[in-house]
Amino acid sequence: MPPVFIRISHLLLARKIAGPCVLLRFSRRNSMGKYKVVVQEERQTKIMDTPLAGKRILTFVGDIYEDLELWYPKLRLIEAGASVVVAGPTAQTNYAGKNGYPCLSDVAISDVDVTGFDGLVVPGGFMPDKLRRDERVLEIVREFDESSKLIAAICHGGWIPISAGVYQGVRVTGSPGIKDDLVNAGAVWEDAAVVVDRHFVSSRRPDDLPDFCRGILEVFAS
Repeated sequence: MPPVFIRISHLLLARKIAGPCVLLRFSRRNSMGKYKVVVQEERQTKIMDTPLAGKRILTFVGDIYEDLELWYPKLRLIEAGASVVVAGPTAQTNYAGKNGYPCLSDVAISDVDVTGFDGLVVPGGFMPDKLRRDERVLEIVREFDESSKLIAAICHGGWIPISAGVYQGVRVTGSPGIKDDLVNAGAVWEDAAVVVDRHFVSSRRPDDLPDFCRGILEVFAS
């Protein structure tokens, strides 16, 4: 768009014409008392980009969850426009992470209706070893798999899909400490920061979280 000359009294009109996602730069007045308005670039379009708008993501919480592995994806997905619901053994309960950071559950696991969600994120820590003994947790994972909806697990979070029996023939990674468990569950092990196989995303440790979240976004973009 070429430069436009406009009076200060018309600034609101300039914004209306250019649109809310366009940055306008106003230079000094010229000899005719008008200001030069230049459309710099549509930076705000990128800032306001929300590719997951309208998506609802479920994540699990329980005592001694891995703090970063829950909060990093939760906030990143919210930033991308998704609604993230935290399910724990009981609703409206604070659970402490391995490093003491609290997380409030939104709903009880027993009340989760998978049909209202587009994906599942499973953090690690000691939490998965306890939650995988809950049959409803395993049913939820199987329901996501049957609908080919996102199942993303990081570090020891892989224990839950293992117990749900959904990893047969799936390429995955995870904490090296559960490598044998993954292989015994029929998964195809890979040592990588992130592995994406259809609707499955997996990563090894907190350091892999940027790649883990990119993998989640990749699944929704496909």
